[in-house]
Amino acid sequence: MKSLTLKPEALFQSFNLSAYLGICKVKVVVMLVITAWVGLMLAPDMNRTLFEQSMSLLGIGLLSASAAAINHVVDREIDKKMARTRHRPLAQTQLSVKQALGFAALIGLIGSVALFYWSNTLTLFMTLGALVGYAVVYTMFLKRATPQNIVIGGLAGAMPPLLGWISETGQLDVQAWLLVMIIFIWTPPHFWALAIARRNDYKRANIPMLPVTHGSEFTRFFIVIYSILLFVVCLLPYLVTMSGNIYLLCVLILNSIFLYKSIVLYIKRSDEAAMALFHFSITYLLLLFISLFIDKWIL
Repeated sequence: MKSLTLKPEALFQSFNLSAYLGICKVKVVVMLVITAWVGLMLAPDMNRTLFEQSMSLLGIGLLSASAAAINHVVDREIDKKMARTRHRPLAQTQLSVKQALGFAALIGLIGSVALFYWSNTLTLFMTLGALVGYAVVYTMFLKRATPQNIVIGGLAGAMPPLLGWISETGQLDVQAWLLVMIIFIWTPPHFWALAIARRNDYKRANIPMLPVTHGSEFTRFFIVIYSILLFVVCLLPYLVTMSGNIYLLCVLILNSIFLYKSIVLYIKRSDEAAMALFHFSITYLLLLFISLFIDKWIL
């Protein structure tokens, strides 16, 4: 029987940096780390050094990248069937499964060590839990089993602000869960907008996304409902005095635009409107969390 042991030289043989970065979903990980950083900055000051905080964020980022790499391995056959993903490194066989898993294990180990030594065990276990939630529970099971996949599985992707917070405090405070709730409610309309525009891809890959199982009109309606709910949830940090007027102003502007684009999608029923909402939703989340930081630390 052939040995399945991954030799170090196999991982780095003909090292393809762009391929390894490609399976890390770098842009997504950067967004996750930014939200984790905001969670860290909003947490009570525990007199931790800048180095300790940076290593905590590095650990969260590396474990997020590890989860992304595992996602690429699990979804490699699906990715080949979808126009949006068929150019991914594993779908194009730029990397082998062994190389991808070896790389995921390596950066996951480095991230775990960083959190263990420079953060706390609660952050380590919660981050590992988020990794399992995304790479295993969502990718291997929910994604293929139910049109509510992104609703249930979205919790794993919503964890970074909480992880940043507990890396600073070691506690699961209520304020941090409000930040998780924002991303949790944001995830379905963000991803459903993309799923509407790429519904034929998901249908071809036999993935039960909501537009495939219940139709685009049903999905557009629930995008509007979630956009309204997101508006309300985003007001909570202000209502509990976690943030001030600068954040409130940004919430009113950003969520009004988000809701407007959702209504436009519902009325126009076009893929262009769906992609417009999808692209704005990324900018929306970034600006929303930056406004939380500015509200507390700059103005």
